[in-house]
Amino acid sequence: MFEYTMIKTVILAGGSGTRLWPLSRTEYPKQFIPLFDNNSLFQLTVDRNKPFTDEFIVVTNEAQFFLVSDQAKLTEGQFHFILEPIGRNTAPAIALAALSLENDDIMLVTPSDHFIKNKIAYQALIKEGEALAKKDQLVTFGIRPTHAATGYGYIEANGIEVLSFKEKPDIETAGDYVKRGNFFWNSGMFMFKARVFLSELERFAPDILSTAMAAYQQRSTEPILGTTRIPVEAMANIPANSIDYAVMEHSHNISVIQGDIGWSDLGSFDELYDAFEKDSKGNAIHGRATSLNSNNNLIFSHENKMIATLGVNDLIIIDTGDALLVTQKGQSQAVKTLVETLNLQDSDLTKTHRTVHRPWGTYTILLEEPNSRYKLKKIVVKPKHKLSSQKHFHRNEHWIVVSGTAKIQNGNEHILLRENESTYIPMGQIHRLENPGKIDLVMIEAQVGSYLGEDDIVRLEDDFNRK
Repeated sequence: MFEYTMIKTVILAGGSGTRLWPLSRTEYPKQFIPLFDNNSLFQLTVDRNKPFTDEFIVVTNEAQFFLVSDQAKLTEGQFHFILEPIGRNTAPAIALAALSLENDDIMLVTPSDHFIKNKIAYQALIKEGEALAKKDQLVTFGIRPTHAATGYGYIEANGIEVLSFKEKPDIETAGDYVKRGNFFWNSGMFMFKARVFLSELERFAPDILSTAMAAYQQRSTEPILGTTRIPVEAMANIPANSIDYAVMEHSHNISVIQGDIGWSDLGSFDELYDAFEKDSKGNAIHGRATSLNSNNNLIFSHENKMIATLGVNDLIIIDTGDALLVTQKGQSQAVKTLVETLNLQDSDLTKTHRTVHRPWGTYTILLEEPNSRYKLKKIVVKPKHKLSSQKHFHRNEHWIVVSGTAKIQNGNEHILLRENESTYIPMGQIHRLENPGKIDLVMIEAQVGSYLGEDDIVRLEDDFNRK
């Protein structure tokens, strides 16, 4: 429909997404959850940008690299991954991406966790932005507000001219912005030539540019995997700052493109409700649910548990198997505060789900009781992957193969186990598990011991450089 100069799409994919807890966890944030027809927000981001992108540069952290790369394999496109050992906010992330490109390459910078309903309108918006970026403009994208939202920053504009950037307002100020008609939600998307951004960064935040250049010069690369790794010491030297604070609020070389594209950053369950399709009673349902005399609810069964509602309205019900959130619509912005309370209790519920994703596959906790001396897990190992060589000080393990083939080092013994075969790993024994086959290896692991925490692992050798 549109003709584009093929551009470089930079996807920022390192957020933690605590506002959608218990769906989103630190180690499995919202951009990777299959929310829409089994597609994640990251996958949808790739999909809508394919028509005009010849390379995706994904900036993420080391801990989430395997999640990003696994989902990238499910989509078509050329990917380059820049891995940050620690986060330093958006300005350094975009600087590292720009340093990896040619001077006149046009960059579209987009978060990985936003939802855009109208792809055609979005593509038209990008086409407008491309024309201005070719003229050496820094382009930002403003969303025409549909209501007085306090969760977004605003852009004050006169046509394409940016007059000011506004912080997230209170409800009265947000209402005034909407009435005035020339204020737009700040989408967090940008478009510019690599050299133009770096030039403005040098002008307004030279410390970020110089330290980012030093860090990029110390990078290590893996061409086969398409990855660039930044050393942790060099990354730590880069001042943390957002692109808005570092550049956009100071530059006089900015244009804003305004549009109505069905955009949301899905920063709350109320916004997730708005994005989902509804039934005739106004209920948005994901998973298994039966509702009687219930209206305008968001019901989310993450692990396919049946949720039945009777005579309730305007509720948010989120069940993930290990946690249940029930709140009224309109209150979900406070979930972030709830997560902070859980963190004070050192709750693992904010970090991981019952199913935990690892570079080699997943494990699911099937049975775990407080103060018990046993735990049951289901372990799934991807083909041609293996766990670390390791040992435990406080637990014994029993392994039963359900499907696939397991190649096991158990002390000095090396064995192959197939379906319905088992082995025993005594406490303190060095062991390693590998899937040499072409299908997933599925196992049941029974742990018995005085301490069953995940930190009772001493890794001796690891394909993924974990400690």
